[in-house]
Amino acid sequence: MSKEILVTKKSGDIVRFDVNKLRKSLKRVGAKHEVIERVISETEMYIQNGMSTHKVYKKAYSILSKISNRSAGRYRLKKAIMELGPTGYPFEHFVGAIIKSDGFEVEVGQIIEGNCVTHEVDVVAHNSSTLIVVECKFHREGNRKSDVKVPLYIRSRFNDIEEKWNAEAKIGNRKFEGWVVTNTRFTDDAKRYGKCSGLKMVSWDYPNGSSLRELVDRAGLHPITSLRTITKREKQLLFENGVVLCREITEQALLKAYVKPNKIKKVMQEAMELVEL
Repeated sequence: MSKEILVTKKSGDIVRFDVNKLRKSLKRVGAKHEVIERVISETEMYIQNGMSTHKVYKKAYSILSKISNRSAGRYRLKKAIMELGPTGYPFEHFVGAIIKSDGFEVEVGQIIEGNCVTHEVDVVAHNSSTLIVVECKFHREGNRKSDVKVPLYIRSRFNDIEEKWNAEAKIGNRKFEGWVVTNTRFTDDAKRYGKCSGLKMVSWDYPNGSSLRELVDRAGLHPITSLRTITKREKQLLFENGVVLCREITEQALLKAYVKPNKIKKVMQEAMELVEL
């Protein structure tokens, strides 16, 4: 850019627009070099002093979506996961699908007897060597963080379940794991306590190499909220019929969601592009 442009962050801070951050985010979703440079060029022509970073990145997404459905769907992944609400129920199924992709048998929304009390557990997964119980913390606002009280409370619940299962020999020689998964972030204290107490903590960008973003993209498990070719109402109807992931979409499922027949081919194509690895 020929001159320095200042933008406004969500916090209200005024900072210099950093084109390298935009370039990095586009590289991360697999956009090709020529696509990245075109998006950056057109975005820079749009930016004005004082503009919010939200508007800047929204414009970049708009430009990208006209060039590559696949890259655009990956680019808006965080927002797509937040649109799994408002109840958080689809998010539990989404997390279950991620674990299932690693070869586990998975059950969602289970009532489990602990040693002291009964617990409602979001996800239970097992294979021959590991037994996993998962608590999902879903937030609709991107700036919400799960603080240390969350893993403190969950650790005590999982201890109660583990004690009961050990007494009944349900765990046997398998490894018992407690997970906490959020679509936003944890505070530093929460991460420290989780690591110290043996909880597996998974957030949007933590831990490095196995964050929610990386797990989703690596397995091609993009939620149907990533799709631009169907309406919010159609997505809700798909949820109600048990379809949470793009890879689960079928023509029959789309017809049940009252998607118009002349639009189905376009939706299927977009979904296929997103799940390609």
